Amino acid sequence: MQRILIIDDDTYICKLLDKYLAKNGYKTETAFTGSTAIRKLKDERFDLILSDYRLPDKNGLDILNQAKIRDQRLPVIIMTAYEEMATAVQLIKSGAYDYITKPLIPEEVLRLINEALDKKAPREDPVSFEHGFISGKSTKFQEILDHIRIIAPVDMSVIIEGETGSGKEFVARSIHFNSQRKNGPFIAVDCGALPKGVVNSELFGHIKGSFTGAIYDKKGLFERASGGTLFLDEISNLDSENQMKLLRVLQEKQVTRIGDNRSFKVDVRIIVASNEDLLLKVQKNNLREDLYHRLNEFKIVVPPLREREEDVLVFAAEFVKRAARRFNKVVLGFDKDVEWMLMNYHWPGNIRELKNVINRAVLLTDKQVFSLKEIPEEIKTRQALKQNTDSGHDGKLSDVHLKDAAHQAEKEVIIKALIRSNYNKSQAARLLNIDRKTLYKKIKRYNISLIEQ
Repeated sequence: MQRILIIDDDTYICKLLDKYLAKNGYKTETAFTGSTAIRKLKDERFDLILSDYRLPDKNGLDILNQAKIRDQRLPVIIMTAYEEMATAVQLIKSGAYDYITKPLIPEEVLRLINEALDKKAPREDPVSFEHGFISGKSTKFQEILDHIRIIAPVDMSVIIEGETGSGKEFVARSIHFNSQRKNGPFIAVDCGALPKGVVNSELFGHIKGSFTGAIYDKKGLFERASGGTLFLDEISNLDSENQMKLLRVLQEKQVTRIGDNRSFKVDVRIIVASNEDLLLKVQKNNLREDLYHRLNEFKIVVPPLREREEDVLVFAAEFVKRAARRFNKVVLGFDKDVEWMLMNYHWPGNIRELKNVINRAVLLTDKQVFSLKEIPEEIKTRQALKQNTDSGHDGKLSDVHLKDAAHQAEKEVIIKALIRSNYNKSQAARLLNIDRKTLYKKIKRYNISLIEQ
């Protein structure tokens, strides 16, 4: 029975998750503070951690770092408020498996846990090039597919650049599973999540007694990936010493474990990724120039979802199908208002954010076609504010007088009230403590344009 550590200072949430996960075959432990959780991590073994970001004495990053020190492959899912999305994205960059927003939907929590544990488990059968692949319609996406088909059979190093959540690891997996190495291992590691003290050991291995805590011989990631592909995400987070060792391994195709005099031959294809331009990293001295040129035999740039508008509805429709199958529901799609919102929203979290929104909507709806009621209000608010801001002034503070600022603030409050009332103007007027006629006048004055159901 797989064990899950639940960390939250809200005892009700802990009890709710404990009971629900136990019913679904998991053994759980709970901790109400970060310190208690860290003690449990030291003394016990867990298969997954589900942690709130805000704890009385620690935060989600503290828990994540402690978890990764003990087991680099231990999945950590962060529970957070929606307004903390920027923090959640940063945690994913640091090695968290994913995040889930409160209020929690137990079925969505279970789905994410199952997905994380399934991904952690070793795959006996390699995934084919097309398996699980959502083929977009945009020209930019078709270019990525063409690049994958061209580079996959050729044993060259590849750099993949793109924003967090844009699908870089999936591109790396597609290259591997469409290559001559497809029957070998594919090992992915986030260099930014590796604690400084263990990077050398994780990458290159060590022998027993080579340092305090080295109680057994350990193969590094290069040895474990031999015959296959090693995917190094956020490569520029490696320090200069390990960048130099990485360059030497790539040139000599040999690794030496810490404390050992022997070298081992390795046959590994390297694919690296970054959410920033690595050439700029070189110019800022965050990445060795000789390592960059050694890795840059071929580069693929994955554009953000907002630059691939033709792909949004393709991905959304496929996510609806998958969510319906996963949750055993008959949901066929979404209405025109949702379609408009999906196409016009900025998607700062890229494909991952889109998938989360669709999953939640499918879970919440009781109809075959879901509407804006199932879309998180925070997203509708962001979209509404963006839409109305785009149609107004350029937002420069130097151009905004006090009266203008007051009007802009009033406009935003009205928009939020309309969304909160699900576009019922009478209810929105009551929320604002004004009459319906006044509300109409203000909507007209501020040229407020919102999707109406």
